[in-house]
Amino acid sequence: MKHDKVGSVMTTDVVRAAYDTPFKEVAQLLADHRISGLPVVDDDEKVIGVISETDLMARQAQAPDPYEPPRRLRFAPLTHRARRQAAKARARSAGRLMTEPPITVHAEDTVVEAARTMTRHRVERLPVVDEEERLVGIVTRRDLLQVFLRPDDEIRDIVIREVLTRTLWLAPHSIDVAVDQGVVTLSGHMERKSETEIAVSMTRQVDGVIGVVDKLTWRLDDAHIEPAGQAQHGVTDHWLRGL
Repeated sequence: MKHDKVGSVMTTDVVRAAYDTPFKEVAQLLADHRISGLPVVDDDEKVIGVISETDLMARQAQAPDPYEPPRRLRFAPLTHRARRQAAKARARSAGRLMTEPPITVHAEDTVVEAARTMTRHRVERLPVVDEEERLVGIVTRRDLLQVFLRPDDEIRDIVIREVLTRTLWLAPHSIDVAVDQGVVTLSGHMERKSETEIAVSMTRQVDGVIGVVDKLTWRLDDAHIEPAGQAQHGVTDHWLRGL
């Protein structure tokens, strides 16, 4: 199943900072463009780090409280994270403030891969880079969620074309495909049970599909039939061995 690529949903006009961009200018960029983070690039436009609002807040959090009594003893932070936070609190430029190494994606990555990367690293935006790690765009959670706004008619066309016709080699109207608010209902009679399982499984993988209602029936339950050789019935046997 072909998923949408990051390049189709990313923003190409990217607000960025250089290594020596002053702290206040970074804060102004975030405020002016109403964004929560931006990439830091070198002279070759390669992404070397990322700055988020959290990084800026590190400095504010370390500012002394005028109402708090002064402490007589201050112990140097020992952990790596504490040292890093202390360094950010003293940062005067983007290069000192940024988080590195940057978490990035490529324009040819799928939206599914990008979403998994965001979830794994708990970030809200990802710089998009080319083969040489140069900045070409930015993708946010909101961009990735656009796939769930795909119209029902478009989802239906993709299921018929990619799942029924190209994968299962069925006539376009041999199975009824209905889509309502992203939920796909498959109805009709198929030759083998394995084909119905493939149809449901692949439909679930279509970008924008919220759920699948399986109303398919079959003539032959081939779940426990071992393929006799390579010259079986084409693609369905290939998928059956992978289930």
